[in-house]
Amino acid sequence: MPLSQTEEDLMQHLWKLKKAFMKDLLDEYSEPKPAPTTIATLLKRMQEKGFVDYKQYGRSREYYALVKKSDYFSKHVNGLIKKFFNNSASQFASFFTSETNLSEKELEELKSLIDQEIKKKKS
Repeated sequence: MPLSQTEEDLMQHLWKLKKAFMKDLLDEYSEPKPAPTTIATLLKRMQEKGFVDYKQYGRSREYYALVKKSDYFSKHVNGLIKKFFNNSASQFASFFTSETNLSEKELEELKSLIDQEIKKKKS
């Protein structure tokens, strides 16, 4: 089950902090901050979806992510490729490189990363 945009925003804070109490999460938001009850509701939904869990310390809960950011992002990107680019990484790469206004330096860095991955696959 995917995360809503507000849940994803909260997950970003949790990934950044690694572990966090409610106060820590609220501190990450700019003004106007969401109500603690809103964050509690989001955390409960995210726990039900299997994205977060917590350790109980008296009346306080320390939350932590069950899903790594890289795994979530990878699944997201693969879903985009499947949905919008006919499951073709080449079509995605073509769109990404031509439509995102990358500089020549950034394109060279991407090329280098791809060359490194090709070498790894051949080994």
